[in-house]
Amino acid sequence: MALGDHLGRPAGRSLGHRLAGSRRFQAFAARVPVLRRLVRAEGAAIFDIMQGFVRSQVLMALVDLRVLHRLAEGAGDTGSMARRCGLPEARMAVLLQAGAGLELVRRRGAEFSLSHRGMAFLAVPGLDEMVRHHRVLYGDLADPAAFFRGETDPALAHFWPYVLGGAGDSDAAARYSRLMAESQALVAEETLAQVSLSGIRHLMDVGGGTGAFLRAVRARAPSVRLTLFDLPEVVAQAALPADVARMGGSFRAGLPQGDADAISLIRVLYDHADDTVRALLAAAHDALPPGGRLILSEPMSGGLKPDPQVDVYFSVYTLAMQTGRTRSPSDIALMLRSAGFGSVTNARNYRPFVTSSITARRPA
Repeated sequence: MALGDHLGRPAGRSLGHRLAGSRRFQAFAARVPVLRRLVRAEGAAIFDIMQGFVRSQVLMALVDLRVLHRLAEGAGDTGSMARRCGLPEARMAVLLQAGAGLELVRRRGAEFSLSHRGMAFLAVPGLDEMVRHHRVLYGDLADPAAFFRGETDPALAHFWPYVLGGAGDSDAAARYSRLMAESQALVAEETLAQVSLSGIRHLMDVGGGTGAFLRAVRARAPSVRLTLFDLPEVVAQAALPADVARMGGSFRAGLPQGDADAISLIRVLYDHADDTVRALLAAAHDALPPGGRLILSEPMSGGLKPDPQVDVYFSVYTLAMQTGRTRSPSDIALMLRSAGFGSVTNARNYRPFVTSSITARRPA
């Protein structure tokens, strides 16, 4: 009898796959101390995947009820926290215990306090606002099979009307600006840790929104001239120094032909379809002088080595937007070269779930 038949699995798979899929082997491994640890870890990992939606909703409750913020002000027991958050004590007990299970809250006896992870959560700019924003995505994924079949009309596609090239919607612009204002500061910080501004005289940030990236550039390289290019209603709300030039327009109509020797696209490409991205990269190439530099920064797919954050979260998010997609560095490099760019370089990144960066140059 073949091993595959003995294990009740088709032959031809690797031994590891056949053993992993064998209930008989799992029962045996559970009795062996060394193997027991491996089986338990794999089982816990599978359960974590299954319970992921509950974890996200517990996090939403912790944010909505400002449990973490209140614990940052001072520890408390279940009764005092119930009064501070306006919850029945029995339900507060469940939420605090779940928060401790997520290691956002620390429990010592009857007292709860903020954990190191909870403190780190509150320290990330805009993270709690992004968690609240996820209500839109949760709704879009209520019927995931229909979502992946393309049978739904995701609300997220209407939340970001700017990606369709719309203009004149001041409410949408304000909503976009509020959500991006703080979170983009972290993206800017991470991007500037990956790429060099050396030799740049004039940087034009395309699709720069609230101006977070340009403010970070000003702090890092105060002598560089700066220009923000975005939709007029977005540019009008950007908080920038008076000497930063503001240009309102849509990149779909082309980019300004000026003397900027560098263009940045920070979290722009993955909002848009391939045809739009190709046109944008071609416009950036034409707007730059020979030797001009292009800086790209956004979460990127792991490609042949799928990334556990980008290829789950961001790929689904952009799919719900219905206009863009996450791309791997090799995908983007191919599009850059097709647009006429050379010297394409992938920057080393430490937190790809925040952003990854690529630089390229227009040949001299």
